[in-house]
Amino acid sequence: MRSRRGAAIALVAGGGAVTTMLVGLVTNAVSAQSHWPSWLGWLQSRPWLSFVILGVVAAGLTALLALLDDHRAPGRTPDPRVRPDDGSGPPGAALVLRSLPRDTTAFIDRSAELELLVRSVRASQENDEALPVHVIDGMPGVGKTTFAVHAGHVLSERFPDGQLFVNLNGHTTGRSPVQATEALASLLTAAGVPTQQIPVGDDVSAITEARAAMWRSRLAEKKALLILDNAASYRQFEPLLPGGSGCLVLVTSRKRLAVHEEVVLPVEALPPDHAVDLFVRLSGRPADTLDRDVLEKLVRLCGHLPLGVSLLAARLRHHPSWSVEDLRQRLVAARDRLGELRAGERAVAATFDLSYRDLAPERQRFFQGLGFYPGTDLDAYVGAALGAVSLAVARQQLDALYDAHLIDEHPGSRYRLHDLLRDYARGLADEGDSMDHVQAVQRVCTYYLAALAVANGHIVRDGAGGPPSPDGASQVEIPAMESRTAALGWLENERPNVLACIREANGLALHDLVIRLAAAMAPFLRQAGPWDQAAGLHRTAAEAARHTGDQRALAGALTELGVVRRFMAAYPEATEALNEAVTQYEAVGDRRGKADALNQVGIVWYLTADNDAGARAQTEALALYRELGDRHGQANSLADLGMVRRQTSRFDASVEAQSEALSIYRELGDRYGEANSLRDLGIVHCLMGEYALASQRQREAFDIYKELDDRVHQAYALNELGVVRRLTGDLDGAREAHTQALEHYTDLGDRFGRANSIRHLGVLDRLSGDAPTAIRLLEEALEAYRDLGSRGGEAASLSELGVARGLVGEQDGAVEAFRQSVEIVRELGDRCGEAEVLNHWGALLRRSGDLAAGRGRFEQALNLARDVRCPLETARALEGIGRCDWMVDGPALAEGPLREAVTVYRRLGVSASVDDIERLLVSQAG
Repeated sequence: MRSRRGAAIALVAGGGAVTTMLVGLVTNAVSAQSHWPSWLGWLQSRPWLSFVILGVVAAGLTALLALLDDHRAPGRTPDPRVRPDDGSGPPGAALVLRSLPRDTTAFIDRSAELELLVRSVRASQENDEALPVHVIDGMPGVGKTTFAVHAGHVLSERFPDGQLFVNLNGHTTGRSPVQATEALASLLTAAGVPTQQIPVGDDVSAITEARAAMWRSRLAEKKALLILDNAASYRQFEPLLPGGSGCLVLVTSRKRLAVHEEVVLPVEALPPDHAVDLFVRLSGRPADTLDRDVLEKLVRLCGHLPLGVSLLAARLRHHPSWSVEDLRQRLVAARDRLGELRAGERAVAATFDLSYRDLAPERQRFFQGLGFYPGTDLDAYVGAALGAVSLAVARQQLDALYDAHLIDEHPGSRYRLHDLLRDYARGLADEGDSMDHVQAVQRVCTYYLAALAVANGHIVRDGAGGPPSPDGASQVEIPAMESRTAALGWLENERPNVLACIREANGLALHDLVIRLAAAMAPFLRQAGPWDQAAGLHRTAAEAARHTGDQRALAGALTELGVVRRFMAAYPEATEALNEAVTQYEAVGDRRGKADALNQVGIVWYLTADNDAGARAQTEALALYRELGDRHGQANSLADLGMVRRQTSRFDASVEAQSEALSIYRELGDRYGEANSLRDLGIVHCLMGEYALASQRQREAFDIYKELDDRVHQAYALNELGVVRRLTGDLDGAREAHTQALEHYTDLGDRFGRANSIRHLGVLDRLSGDAPTAIRLLEEALEAYRDLGSRGGEAASLSELGVARGLVGEQDGAVEAFRQSVEIVRELGDRCGEAEVLNHWGALLRRSGDLAAGRGRFEQALNLARDVRCPLETARALEGIGRCDWMVDGPALAEGPLREAVTVYRRLGVSASVDDIERLLVSQAG
């Protein structure tokens, strides 16, 4: 193959040289500046022949290069890491996933099982058939996981789109099996789906199905390998199965699972010869120095299980003075001590016991402490907390336990216990004082509280690190987190472990720790989600607070629950939780907490269009923040109050509130708050017809969001910038901005923002004359707004839908859309929005010949627009009145309102409307 490719390259190079020579011949033939020797001179004197030969050579080279591109070496695929983005993942997301654990050196030859698996996979792929689920079952310690991981590495080239590993904890002591909905959230996150895009809700069945559908869609048409380790049942992992036929799923379980279209691969204990060979290889001793008969007895005593054989070999390697007979006798004694266990368990547990009793007393205590750890894996910092030792000592202990094969090493300097070893460690720990368990959990929770305080210092906007840490936190050693990126990375890695610790603490009635840990995790879970998981955590914290009678803690948990429920668009539940939080804060006299809860419930009321309640809440919160001297709280309430005032068309008051908020944010150096206020100011200036200032504010906001790497709010700024461009006649620029925003929203899973972009694009299609496309997009946006409960978005979509339907002759549908839209905007108190709908309605009536009714709508719109100082709708209403008068009474009466409209349009910079009216006036003058 290499020689053929070399010949092809030489041929291409030669052809290139010939082409260059022919170009020279043709050039000289035309210019007659020089003469080539011998036969080349003859060819030079015939330039048309040179052109013909040049064309043939060029065509031949093109065909050769195409042939080379089509006939790549068999079995080779392009590097998946440089594949073009197919649009299924967000920009910058890894297209190829690699999460398989490291292949172990202790893997013993299981050629029969491996060949069966490879043959099954190869046959399915070659016949273009769907790959069946392969279930690897067998007793504990037999090496199911090791086999699955090794097979995954062997088969990795056949599945270039990724290899994923998930531990389902089906038989893990102290831990409940992983629920399918949780596993799906982890898989979707690993596949590059932003947490905001992962479906959330209270109906577990519905959310599981929604996440499963997204997971199947994510892997559609891909070739990926998924290892589901330690499954408890088919029901547990069935939602995790990819829908595509090109994905391979390997499931390990201790019991036979009923799986549809399964291939069962039983992994039995090792054959005696293989068990002996594995022992010799891992013992580090020459085979001829070991008594083979004794070795056969030794491996038979541990049931020929790879886990037990590995531990025994490690014991012998660490004791050069022992003979295999010494080791055998010690194992017999251990088995006698564990005689109450079942045969299979006793075989493995005896090897554990032998290894454990060989440890120094302080190492034994350290190993017992690992049995109390609720998490899935740990590092030296957690080990230090569990063992109440220094970080240096913890590292020594973990390294020694790894050398003794009592823990497994995982990437990132982390460690994990095999399930059977976890059982064994927990059993040893349970033999001691029951307070040891409580104290170990307290120590590790204290460590996490101290570390979370540092992490929150990087991610919380006002710099607060969450609740104060409990006693003893100052003596805890924590990892360095010197940046926001480092803090978020640590939080993402430790999230499952912290949540497991909270569950364990709750089970031990350590309510104060539950409350503190939930509050400390709240800032991260607010932005990272999944929000249904966060809601469950805060409900647990609230129940813990009720147990202790701590009203302040209850109020804090309810506030966080209300915020998360708002994110989930569960507005009634959010309002209920936040109102109760206000009551609890009042009862304990916590004015800062009450202000925070009022600010949050005010946001919910704004979102549900209860503007009076929203304004009252923000005004009360603002007063409390001012009494307390809380500048950041003042800025937040002012900004949210400005949004309520803008929604009710009180534009001057909105600008006043937002400008004050902007000043405070800049004073505090809060770039995020500064960008939010700039963006909302831009919206208000746009409504007031100050388009240049509106565009400037949106650009300033966009630049800050880009600096903060906040793509969601970049998209919001882009949408608002697109609106300004559309209103000033730059339809191409508007489309570019809305399209870019739509891409961001789609990638990040922001349904509300996506609906906004689709609506704006529908308006552009209507303005461009493509009414059918406009109707399709506007109906899509309308459905999304209704699903989200966004009344403002629903009204805006209905208004535009009425215009588009009128253009295609659907008079009744257009009128009904306008009627519904007016009803909603009146309910919202949005008088500028009402004026816009009435202007659209008046235009429809004017075009249909009902001039009196149309003029009536325009007059209503004019009164509203002038009242709230909305110049664009004022100009539109004046134009509408003028055009109606023109058709009824002629130009004389119409000229006044039309010229007044021109004046407003010209001041706004809406040149297209100015030109239309002036053409009308000129036609009359002519």
